[in-house]
This record gives sequence, C-alpha cells and structure tokens, in this order.
Amino acid sequence: MSEQFGDDIITITDEDGVEYVLEVLAVLELDGAEYYCLVPAETDDGEEDLEVTILKAVEEDGEEILAAIEDEAELERVYNVMMEELYAEEDGAEQ
Repeated sequence: MSEQFGDDIITITDEDGVEYVLEVLAVLELDGAEYYCLVPAETDDGEEDLEVTILKAVEEDGEEILAAIEDEAELERVYNVMMEELYAEEDGAEQ
C-alpha cells in the first residue's frame, strides 16, 4: 500500500504507475492471509463507481502490497466469506 489517508481511504499504485483512491469496505483475515474489499472512493463530481475489488495483502521485497488474487477458487472462497460477514453486519445493525 502506498499511502493511508484515514481509517478507510487508501491509495494504491498499479504496475503502470496509475494511482487509485479506494475506500476499504472490509478487511478479512482468512487462513493466515489478509484480504481487502475495496471500492473506488467518491469522485470530485459526486459520482461513485460501485465496482467491488478484492485484493490480497502480500509481502514483496519486505514491503506489504495489495495484489490481485490469481487463483479463481481462492477468490470465490474469499468473496463468499466476505459477503457473508458484510451481510451479517448489516442484519445485526438493522435489528
């Protein structure tokens, strides 16, 4: 991760040097790994793109970075667990 602005907004830089400002919806620890559920932060014009991205925290050259999950089975498992937890939190907040 490049920079952290607050508890739930981060910027990341891809391999082409493009920076993205993202909001962290949730962080999940599963099987000894940490996964981040992210959406683009609100843009200057007030528009929001709600495309959800799940990235895995990995260590590279002694630094923690967020990387795409290459294994489809791992991604599906993480997505399912993350959605269960997010919906459980929503259900608990409504009651």
